[in-house]
Amino acid sequence: MNEITRVGVDLAKRVIQVHAVDATGRVVAAKALPADKFAAWCVQLPAGCLVAMEACGGAHHWARKLRGFGLDARLIAGHFVTPYRMAGKGGKNDAADAAAICEAAGRPHMRFVPVKTPAQQALLAIHRLREGYKEDRTACINRIRGLLTEFGIVFAQSPDTLRLGLADVLEDASNELPGIARLALQEARLHWIELECHIASCDERIAAHVRTDAQAKAAAQLAGIGPVTASALVATVGDFTQFKNGAQFGSWLGLVPRQNSSGGKTQLGRITKRGDDYLRTLLIQGAKSAVMTAHKRSDKISQWLVQLLARVGWQKAVVALANKNARIVWALLTKGREFDPNYVSVKPGEVPPIPAVKPA
Repeated sequence: MNEITRVGVDLAKRVIQVHAVDATGRVVAAKALPADKFAAWCVQLPAGCLVAMEACGGAHHWARKLRGFGLDARLIAGHFVTPYRMAGKGGKNDAADAAAICEAAGRPHMRFVPVKTPAQQALLAIHRLREGYKEDRTACINRIRGLLTEFGIVFAQSPDTLRLGLADVLEDASNELPGIARLALQEARLHWIELECHIASCDERIAAHVRTDAQAKAAAQLAGIGPVTASALVATVGDFTQFKNGAQFGSWLGLVPRQNSSGGKTQLGRITKRGDDYLRTLLIQGAKSAVMTAHKRSDKISQWLVQLLARVGWQKAVVALANKNARIVWALLTKGREFDPNYVSVKPGEVPPIPAVKPA
């Protein structure tokens, strides 16, 4: 065990596969361990040993636990591990996955996923539950609407219209709804109300987080970033200084165009859509709202947005604002500055512009 310098771990519910190598890359151990014996095996590793795992369910828990043993536990995104899987040699199995993780962790330029704290994961659990309740609510509404259509009762495509008229329909004796259908639809209506209460409870917890967290409060000042987006950004990223600059943060979110350049000719395509889908979706949805109301505001960002909208169109303007908001959030939370919608960035060596003086 003292010879081991790097370990690749493929996590599972009951069986955990390990692949350990020494400083020269020679395989020292490659075996499957029961989940309840994995921690005891890791305790025997030398202090500071690199233990790499793929970022998946339970990975953050194990990483925190292994760091408590004095080990260098790190997480790798799954798409960074795939190129190192030797499909032609061993195929897709736990042993091949553990070997690929071990190989990927040894690359000098590998990027690792920051380990989240229990507080971060608890807050993200609220966000995940909220998204699940929203999906259940949509399914419940569609189910009620479809069942009513079978009896010739059609509502407009609006949840508010259905909410206001559903109770009257269930009480109306002139339609052909049988009694058993009325009871079933009434239960579905109560389930809808229950889901609305769950969503409202999640919103209250998220709003409380934004009120008490300085980083989330600073992020929520931007147009296009509301309490849900601000809370999700802070809970997911945690330490924003892990990114060198705002451009790298925007790239991590998948908001930059994909390149297909060759021969000195630059060709940019659609955004990469890498990183956290939830964060990217929140930023883009919030940017849509800000783009729609940009003409009503007079700050420099809104003026830039109006010009951009006329030049490149709706979709590109929305993505550009989402990327700009991500870069601004990085600057605010790493440099400790207050948000100024009229701020003008200055490149190194340039003379900052003189602000206009308002007449007395």
